[in-house]
Amino acid sequence: MSVRPIVLSDNPLLRQRSRPVREVNSRIQQLIDDMIETMHAANGIGLAAIQIGVPERVIVVQLPLEPEDENEEPGRGELYVVINPEIIRSSREKATDVEGCLSVPGLVGEVARPNAVTIGGMDRHGKPLRIKARDMLARVFQHEIDHCDGILFIDHIADGSKLWRLEELEEKEEELETV
Repeated sequence: MSVRPIVLSDNPLLRQRSRPVREVNSRIQQLIDDMIETMHAANGIGLAAIQIGVPERVIVVQLPLEPEDENEEPGRGELYVVINPEIIRSSREKATDVEGCLSVPGLVGEVARPNAVTIGGMDRHGKPLRIKARDMLARVFQHEIDHCDGILFIDHIADGSKLWRLEELEEKEEELETV
């Protein structure tokens, strides 16, 4: 396993659609291991293969164990590996939350996404899988699948006032805490 460099948003590679994985072999297993290690090293919660320069439809997702609020969210701490991920179903109900991206360092923004999705694809052994996800887990799956389609989270933000430098958001949060 090795930590690979993360491709940044100015690289045109991130705008390409990733190709489907045709065979789950030792090369794909190595790719998955490297993606997991790279995601952990960067303190990320999701990573698409394209973000380390490999234009294949592979994503890894792992929400941190400690929930951000008092409601225990299903799927926290579990490591998900999905080959050829696709969104099979999305809820009509949407939620808006702040997103960031390892490929767009220093920027965060408010993105509206369906609150629940069903994801299809294959696990790391090539077996079919289906995952029902809600809330933050659903958001991260959608974000990573967007990467497979050449879409960045900033593409979902039409209103520039909903995009901030990370420092600005931290300052706003501090102001709210002191009020």
